[in-house]
Parts: sequence; C-alpha cells; structure tokens
Amino acid sequence: NYQLDCDWLIAADGNKSPIRNMLGLEFVGRLFEDHFLIADIKMKQDFPTERWFWFDPPFNPGQSALLHKQPDDVWRLDFQLGWDIDREEELKPENVAKRIRAMLGDIEFEFEWLSIYTFQCRRLEKFWHGRVIFVGDAAHLVSPFGARGANSGLQDVDNLGWKLKLVIDRKAPVSLLGSYDDERVFAARENLLNSTRATDFITPKSKVSRNFRDAVLALARDHGFARAFVNSGRLSVPAILSESPLNTPDEDSFRGRMVPGAPCADAPIRANGANGWFLNHLARDNGPVDKNGTGFTAIYFAPAGGIDSDTTESLARLGDDAIPVTAYIVAPEGTDTGGLPLIEDREGLLAERYDGKPGTLYLLRPDHHVAARWRRLDAARIRQARDRATGNLSGATAEEAA
Repeated sequence: NYQLDCDWLIAADGNKSPIRNMLGLEFVGRLFEDHFLIADIKMKQDFPTERWFWFDPPFNPGQSALLHKQPDDVWRLDFQLGWDIDREEELKPENVAKRIRAMLGDIEFEFEWLSIYTFQCRRLEKFWHGRVIFVGDAAHLVSPFGARGANSGLQDVDNLGWKLKLVIDRKAPVSLLGSYDDERVFAARENLLNSTRATDFITPKSKVSRNFRDAVLALARDHGFARAFVNSGRLSVPAILSESPLNTPDEDSFRGRMVPGAPCADAPIRANGANGWFLNHLARDNGPVDKNGTGFTAIYFAPAGGIDSDTTESLARLGDDAIPVTAYIVAPEGTDTGGLPLIEDREGLLAERYDGKPGTLYLLRPDHHVAARWRRLDAARIRQARDRATGNLSGATAEEAA
C-alpha cells in the first residue's frame, strides 16, 4: 500500500477499476451470458484483407465466428462458444487447432495468443466525481463488436484534456468539467445502444430476435435491401454532441452533417506547398500558436473575389493570450491572406462537406468538434461562442471565473 497526493485524479485503471471500487460506484447496464474464444495465429495466406463474419457456420453450428487480418501475418479468429463451457478444455491448443482447421482447412499456423472472454454493456451513471474523473473502461464497458472500447477511451481523453488544462491554468471555471460528463455520458449511451444492438443480432436472446436475424440473413443473399439490416458490429464513429451545452446554435441556414457538436470531417487539402489532410494539418500546425493544445480554430471560406484587409485583421485578432483562436483561410493558392495561413481545397471536398459557401466561418474546439458556424464574419459573436465553449459566459474574467 502507498499514498499519492494530487489535485486531480484521472481514473483510467480499467474495467475492474480499484478507484471506482474505493468510491463505492456501481455500473448500470447489461452483462451478457456468453463466452467467446480469441485465437490469434500467425499464418501466410492470400485471403483478402477483409473482415469475414459467419452466422451459424457448419464448423461452429448454432454460434458465430469472425476472421480478420492484423499486422505481421497475424490473423484474429473469434469463435462464439455459448455460456455453459469448460474453459480449461476450450483453451487447450489441440482443441483450438481443431476449430481452426475446421474453419480454414488443413493450414500451417502458429499460435500467438489464446483467450476466452465475456462482455458487458455497462457504464457509470456519472463520469465526473469531484476531483476524480473516469475515462475509458473504468467509466464504460462495451462488447468488442465495432471497435468501440479503445476508440471511445481515446475520445474521452480528447474531450477531457483541453478542458482540464484550462481549469488547472485558471482560464476556465471548474464547471467546464460538467460538459465532459454531459458529452461523454451521451457518447457512452450511444455506444452502448449500438453495441447492444449488434450483440442481440449476433447472439439472439429471444425467439423473436432469432427469427428476425435468420430472416434478414436469408433475404440478404438475394436482396440488397436486407443487407443493410445485417449487423455484425458496425464500426465505431465519434458521437455528434448535438445536445452539448458548449454549442452555439445555428443562426443561419446550413446543409450537411457539420452541425454544432459534430466531429469535424476530413478532406484532402494543399497547404505550404504540399498535399495533405485537413485535420492532420490543423493538429500539426497549431503547435507554434498554442503549445498547450487548448486553443480554438477558425476556418474562413474566402469569397471568390479575394479578402479585404479589414477581414484579415479581424480574423487575426479573434483570440487572446488566455485562449487563442487560430484563423485559417480556405482560398485558391496565391490569395493574399494578410499573413494568415492558407488552405487550398484541392478537390472541393472541404467546402462540400462543410457547406462552405463564400463568407462562411466555422469555430472548432481544441478536440475538433464544431463549436459554432456562421455565414458571415462577426468577431464579437465568435468570441462569445468561444467563451460559451469554455464555460466563461458570466462576463467575469477567466481568472475570476476559475
């Protein structure tokens, strides 16, 4: 036993979190009574790099199975086993080898890793508990279908990091951490819903569910509409935080998915004489302006006729020393931007995905979710949206608010 003193504790101590247990906190949700066998094997096969999923195959009757490729000639095989099994027998290499050869034929392979797991779709009711903040598996558990575990844990950290940094630096009120709880509990609920739906399709728990699943699979062989209902674990995507208290509601008409709260879409661009990607460029290029990663980004879609000096000066003065706002101008190469960084939309996809009509401006949070958007530049509204997104709407200075 030992003691550590800290101002803030981020509990990232896993699904059996000792911190969670010390605080007497309980998960809510579902525990699924099923076992799955993972067999990571090394083999040289020319199978296509695809994720293969079997429902009720002859080599694992009444159950499911999965195959997908990993790096360095390693392939992951996943077999549903059911609930009443002898774990020790199922993990014996000779018994696993029989399953593998029944699935893939008489192949040569080496074992990399064997494990049997069960899964849960559960979470804490709240992730923020005073000076203790839960992230990752300590906060929420999902089935592996759709790669939601590690992805959502990283999204927790993306969401929390800049907010906690602003609070520690006394540039935002402690209440800003309430938005971490609002947003990541919302995302966890969405993940758990999608994970549970996939699990119920893969392993039906009632006669009605099984009849639906079997009908979908039978129809999917010949009818395209039914294939959309096949659910073997649809891949995780970041949540659209549409109900976040940090959003500034739209005042103008927009099309598309880049609503306030949405994770920013990527697009191919050209900047500084090199081809690249929009989000990589923002993440890499923001360093000299904001080494702490707590700054905001403004994206201005320039009119076809160019930009006047009043506009570039207003864009350059959007931020302050406490919370910077770095402005980028989306325009053709060679446009005079008054020294502001230029992004060339080399395939027109950035404007398409952001409904970036001339004069449109987006304000992006440090974690690259949309904070606000407008059809014209108004520096006062932009600063107010930034203050809203950092919990500083009281009119007090950041120091006073903290």
